[in-house]
Amino acid sequence: MSIIVITILALCAIGVTAAIILFFVAQKFKVYEDPRIDEVEEALPAANCGGCGYPGCRGFAEALVKADNIDNFLCPVGGAPVMSHVGAILGHEVKAAEPTVAVVRCNGTCENRPKTNQYDGAPSCTIAASLYSGETGCQFGCLGLGECVDACNFDAMYMDKETGLPVIIEDKCVSCGACVKACPNHIIELRKKGPKSRRVFVSCVNKDKGAIAKKACDVACIGCGKCVKECPFDAITLENNLAYIDYNKCKLCRKCVIVCPTDAIHELNFPPRKEKPAEKPTAASVKPVAAPKAEVKAEEAPKIEPTANDDTTENK
Repeated sequence: MSIIVITILALCAIGVTAAIILFFVAQKFKVYEDPRIDEVEEALPAANCGGCGYPGCRGFAEALVKADNIDNFLCPVGGAPVMSHVGAILGHEVKAAEPTVAVVRCNGTCENRPKTNQYDGAPSCTIAASLYSGETGCQFGCLGLGECVDACNFDAMYMDKETGLPVIIEDKCVSCGACVKACPNHIIELRKKGPKSRRVFVSCVNKDKGAIAKKACDVACIGCGKCVKECPFDAITLENNLAYIDYNKCKLCRKCVIVCPTDAIHELNFPPRKEKPAEKPTAASVKPVAAPKAEVKAEEAPKIEPTANDDTTENK
């Protein structure tokens, strides 16, 4: 038998033996993956935004399959319809969660918050925040470099050139939270949309004392506490010279908006307030005007002549 044949047979034997060994090793250390993970991943919107708190839709699907209860899970992009579909796949009843939307808690426009210097560094909010406090006297407000806009994958934000602040497009916002994570000053917050997209919130994050905050921005919260006293639902707290409205307790009565002396509390998507009509005077409220007294001049006063029967006349 030639050497070539022996070599070929030896290699075949080694290959078959290795394949058998690898087969048993693979069966021994096989990792079982629930097939429902693929089904749940297909039901998700595949945005991979990370708004759910997991690394992509695949990681979120794995967490959903392993969980005994998915009430605390939410896909911000798909919302309630997607979670209902996922619940049907996993055999869970999903409670409808109230939709949320991002809000910008800063009203430091170019008019309300004048610039005190100019930044010439890299156009990044993170870098600017690490170097200094910003171009204005408020170290808590928006830096205006648009890092939140760059982080949004749904074109739901843009920078307003006139105000220098980011603007959120509610119809496109999926509440993924990417802009919230991108902002180094934490001025963006996810809040409940509310009925008819109506919301009331304090559009300020300045924690300085009243006089300092007011000097830096005309519409800053000065921590006066009037809104706290006015709220009948205990929805407003005051901490570190800054008021905050709890959207879970707020009933949208808007009484706090009226009493705020700096207009730091914003009301969105509400109809214009009705002006109270002037009260008509009633008969009881109208006081009669006294007629002016006639003045009698001394010249026109009649002179009285003494008579014979007058006591002052002497009897002779």
